[in-house]
Amino acid sequence: MAEQDVEKDADDGGRGAALLRAMRAAVGAAYVRSDAATLNRYARSTASRSTLALAVVSPGSRADVIALVALARTHHTAVYPVSTGKNWGYGDACAVTDGQVVLDLSRMNRIILVDPELAYAVIEPGVTQQQLADYLHARGIALQIDCTGAGPDTSFIGNILERGFGHSPYGNRLQYIAGMQVVLASGEVLDTGFGHYPNARTTHLFPYGVGPFLDGLFSQSNFGVVTQLGIWLMPKAECVNHFLCMVPAHADIGPVVDALRPLRLDGTLRSIVHIGNDLRVISGGITFPRDQAAGQAALPEDLRLQLRARAGAGAWTVSGALYGSKLQVAAARAALRRALRPTKARSTFLTPQTLSRGALLGRLLGIVGLGAPLRAKVGLGEALFAINRGEPNGRFLAGAYWRRRGGLPAGFPQQANPAVDNCGLLWVSPILPMRGADVLALHALAAPIFANYGFDLFVTFSMINERALGGVLTVAYDKEDPAETERAKGCYRALFDAVMTAGYIPYRVGIQSMAGLDPHGDVFWRVVSRIKAALDPDGIIAPGRYEPARAGARVCQFPQQGRGPAPRA
Repeated sequence: MAEQDVEKDADDGGRGAALLRAMRAAVGAAYVRSDAATLNRYARSTASRSTLALAVVSPGSRADVIALVALARTHHTAVYPVSTGKNWGYGDACAVTDGQVVLDLSRMNRIILVDPELAYAVIEPGVTQQQLADYLHARGIALQIDCTGAGPDTSFIGNILERGFGHSPYGNRLQYIAGMQVVLASGEVLDTGFGHYPNARTTHLFPYGVGPFLDGLFSQSNFGVVTQLGIWLMPKAECVNHFLCMVPAHADIGPVVDALRPLRLDGTLRSIVHIGNDLRVISGGITFPRDQAAGQAALPEDLRLQLRARAGAGAWTVSGALYGSKLQVAAARAALRRALRPTKARSTFLTPQTLSRGALLGRLLGIVGLGAPLRAKVGLGEALFAINRGEPNGRFLAGAYWRRRGGLPAGFPQQANPAVDNCGLLWVSPILPMRGADVLALHALAAPIFANYGFDLFVTFSMINERALGGVLTVAYDKEDPAETERAKGCYRALFDAVMTAGYIPYRVGIQSMAGLDPHGDVFWRVVSRIKAALDPDGIIAPGRYEPARAGARVCQFPQQGRGPAPRA
């Protein structure tokens, strides 16, 4: 249907016509879209479980958000806020249910202030990693952002409210914010911390304020629309070294985790340390080699070993960064070497100088033999080094394209968008104790499920704090293959159920699993429901989001295909 036809249908009395007319009057017709092309674009999802919005509205200010929420309440229609809509693997820009009005906050992209002395910024939801990094660089401000691997165009606030994590010492991002501004369903504006006191001097410096600490209520919830917050920035370190530890065999990763845990606990390792299996490294430069896989849906073991060798990877790769003065970094390097000496890990420390020498040597060695794995290591090191210095890049989105028939898009990673590029990607993200035994136990739980459904198991474990690991288990699949898509959904369902049953509860979930968060009807979610009823009695803001009772009765809202797994391809 042509855009003008869709608009005409709405104005002629279609569902929500009066609401859309009122919203156009409030924020401008150009910022209220209900044409088929726009709705289909926002319905694109890596999860093959999309929902269709009633409209997409792009407010430009807090005042616009207040007006839109009031109109939604008057017209009894839900609004679903997204910051930039790049929540890949967890729902992208889709609401939990059809018919909600997506509030795309990406126009609200002001960097309101940066304080170079006290090292913080105040930003709106549309501010991206690249935008804030460029702002600091252009003004010569000696501060850096914390980066995630989700790409330069992703929102800070969107990721923070999902409790996402990055790479630097400030990588546990929710811990490094202070002072939220939230539009409630009533139209009231809540300033958290000290922000509600006129002329408060420390709103963005001391997060707790006085009285109940409310900020956490607005992460992973649907209690309000966050329109502004303060984010702490990290002073640039005198010295940054990156380290890579190659672990040759799968079972060897357990002792490595146990050796690194004391260094995380005592502060020697300040950054978030990432532990990825070989497929995380292999997929950094190629997509699934169908022409070499002999018709199999997952990599044959001999081919996997060949690709591992070509990428210069072990069964596992551990990576992180050391920050501080030259003496502090030297001491940390020595401590890391001592800790890993009893293990099978082989460590390499990267500096700009070693990367430059490695790149030169890789070119001299040519495109075959030792040159290829060396260049692969240098490429990985350069990308990791950039991220750990606050320079976002999209290289680590490559894994999302693993099963995409078209391979990596031209110009990748610039403007990479797995949802628009029709990638199949489902994430299950359990939290587990920082123990080698738990890493091996969770892997042993997941591996037969992936094998049963015929998928490669991509897994990363990240030391997101001093005592816990955040796992990301990836089901990468071909969305152009209906049978493979159904197998991916089955694999996801089985994996989600398995980690929940085993007590490795995910720290965040996709929209298809919101209903599965409360299988026992416990007190926690009843309290959440009472808070929702108090703050948003009409259920206007994002109904179903982290609200199991409204999300539906089934654990996973994918269509069930029977009790057993689909046959392997």
